[in-house]
Amino acid sequence: MTFLSMQGELYLGIVFSTRAHANIIAVDPSEALCLRGVKTYVSADDVPGENSTGRGLHDEEVYATDKVTCVGQEAIAAGSFYECEPCIQKGDLETGFAESDHVLEGEMRIGGQEHFYLETQATVAVPKGEDGEMELFVSTQNPTLTQKLVARTLGVPHNRIVVRTKRLGGGFGGKETRNCILTNAVAVAAAKTGRPVRCMLDRDEDMKSTGMRSPYLAKYKIGFTLNGKIKAFDIKLYSNAGNSMDASEHVMERSLFHMENCYLIPNIRGVGYLCKTNIPSTTGFRGLVFRRAFVFAESWISDIAITCGISQRQRVWNELVEKCDYEKRRELVHSFNRENRWRKRGIALIPAMLGIGFSFATKNQAGALVHVYTDGSVLLTHGGTEMGQGLHTKMVQVAARSLGIPVSKILISETSTNTVPNTSATAASASSDLNGMAVKIACEQILERLKPYQMANPKGKWEDWVHSAYFDRVNLSANGFYKVPDLTYDWKTNTGRMYNYFTYGAACSEVEIDCLTGDHQVLRTDIVMDVGTSLNPAIDIGQIEGGFVQGLGLYTLEEMRCSQTGTLWTMGPGAYKIPGFADIPVEFNVHLLRSAPNEKAIYSSKGVGEPPLLLSVSVLFAIKDAITYARRESGIEGIFRLDSPATSERIRMACVDKFTEQFTSVADPSVKDFNVYP
Repeated sequence: MTFLSMQGELYLGIVFSTRAHANIIAVDPSEALCLRGVKTYVSADDVPGENSTGRGLHDEEVYATDKVTCVGQEAIAAGSFYECEPCIQKGDLETGFAESDHVLEGEMRIGGQEHFYLETQATVAVPKGEDGEMELFVSTQNPTLTQKLVARTLGVPHNRIVVRTKRLGGGFGGKETRNCILTNAVAVAAAKTGRPVRCMLDRDEDMKSTGMRSPYLAKYKIGFTLNGKIKAFDIKLYSNAGNSMDASEHVMERSLFHMENCYLIPNIRGVGYLCKTNIPSTTGFRGLVFRRAFVFAESWISDIAITCGISQRQRVWNELVEKCDYEKRRELVHSFNRENRWRKRGIALIPAMLGIGFSFATKNQAGALVHVYTDGSVLLTHGGTEMGQGLHTKMVQVAARSLGIPVSKILISETSTNTVPNTSATAASASSDLNGMAVKIACEQILERLKPYQMANPKGKWEDWVHSAYFDRVNLSANGFYKVPDLTYDWKTNTGRMYNYFTYGAACSEVEIDCLTGDHQVLRTDIVMDVGTSLNPAIDIGQIEGGFVQGLGLYTLEEMRCSQTGTLWTMGPGAYKIPGFADIPVEFNVHLLRSAPNEKAIYSSKGVGEPPLLLSVSVLFAIKDAITYARRESGIEGIFRLDSPATSERIRMACVDKFTEQFTSVADPSVKDFNVYP
């Protein structure tokens, strides 16, 4: 990879701890300082401001001082939890369980997931002037948080720090907060040397230090009637938060808010526990952990259906059932499985709903800045970052539609903290909603100022009106601001609105498994997605397809593993498997629901970045359906547990037969799974 270096630029090399949890007795940099090209050694002693940092609690260090706290400590048995226990409850659980004909109790685990963005964490820091000013070029989803934490580390006001982001090579939540650790370290080095400093982690460094999606364990109890009506539900969610809080409390809150998925349950309680362990702090990931609560919900729904001998079909949109030809394909699955002993097929229908926006009301705001130049060209800036999801394209479309001009006249050059301040992260599927409304409001201000010149010259062009307004000394720059109205949720009383609206979808997936090897193939997936009136159908369909495949990796392929001493073994594509071409469904159909405008978002659209990931769980339950056929052929009926990811090992062992019944586990005792809790 070739970089365009700045004059006098230095490169920062990070020295990482090799221990999971250890005291730092001494550091001797003398040997390194003797190496050719090494200019200096940077440590906590060089931090001019605060060495403590972090998203909220400042419970991490920029440079380690007395001890290191990564990588692998078991938490539940040791009672190692953060002082945070979010809870949502309604109704009367005791009465609900008393009214139930059946009560099931169960557990399920879902593993972590590496973000695996194409571009790893990267920062260039450039000192400016004599007042502590610094300009940073950062691959981040959150320029404002980056600005705040660098300012804290350097001990200067926020206005001394400018963070600029042209575009990202992917983010998926991994660059919402976790980039700040590297950025702070680079900023300190630049401040000490007075020269530009760059650092870009290699893939192994990135994977072992920046954190992943939180592994989860659910322990649940559910009561229901003979006809499958759910009367009571009690669930405890445990997340492996790692060695700092980061976004884990926020993620857990949203998990609890979606714990029942699309199902209405009168008596319900959910409690979250954040496990404090010695692995790198886990963090947000596209879809956060709605996916965890969602897959747990579908797990017990599946168990209820099996116990009561009923179908889950009534839970799914009729439109999807029709488009995917479900009834006919279910019969074909039956026929195939009757004729094949060691290969089985399964099919699953899954509904999903996702609240769009941040659970913390303050974050649901955005700003935009619009400059109109005398030649009629427009420079647009907003608070969101472009990371391949098409946000800038949509914002240009919003501006063009608002101003009534071609998109060719509009440019977004970058996202920066000195143009639109105090921005929220590009996350939570809300960036088009928030920034789009801010852009529209700014454009409407410009149009209002141009109105007299349009009326005076109705046959004129855009350029004519702009030119006339300029010569009449009219301000051709406008700032737009938007906040989502009426977000009033109160955790203490479980009342009010946390989200402005929900995005809905449904998926049907069909798979074929090899009962002897545990291999699987996704034969077909059909998706119906409600995206309101799409701002850009091509982008939205791409987001749906990409999100689904990324979720497929979480539920079937991707498994984080480390040694007993806490060393990450699954580093890089050689040891960590993400979906490839062969893993994509052989037949993949995506349908956008028509005639479903959403009046609560920009131009009647809906957020679409995260919801498709939820639908990939249809593959997991199609696999479970296929395993059910294999178990029946071995004379085993009833419900069973299938943890995620459904790797080849788990599929093979779940297909109980004379070859596997002698084993209870195929795990290598020398390998520690990030997802295991005692």
